[in-house]
Parts: sequence; structure tokens; C-alpha cells
Amino acid sequence: MGKGKKSKARKLPKTKCCVSKSKCGRCPLRMLKEGSLPAGYTVKKRVLVSAENGKKVSKKDLQKAA
Repeated sequence: MGKGKKSKARKLPKTKCCVSKSKCGRCPLRMLKEGSLPAGYTVKKRVLVSAENGKKVSKKDLQKAA
């Protein structure tokens, strides 16, 4: 009985930073610094926004990007 490989789903960032001292795994600030933020997104004032128009991002928009 061999075990199959588990596929790792990409972690999507939160829409707003929770301002914890130790940055959580889905913090948009941490992901921006590491370069693991999905393409077309950036962070302004601790909130995840679209890079093109600078508007806030909804959870539905993030699901489409992944």
C-alpha cells in the first residue's frame, strides 16, 4: 500500500493584515516581501489591493487568481 503524493494548494493571502507581531503564514505584507503574492496584486496600508486600479480585493477575486 503505497502512499500517493499530496498536492500542495497555494496559500492565498488574507485581504487585510491582522497586525500580529509574528507574521502569520497568509499575511499579505509577508507574502509581498517574499515574492509569493499572486501576480497583479500589491499591498497598500496593510490591505491587499489590485495592482492595476488600486481597489480593494474580495475573496472571490482571489479565488479566480489562484
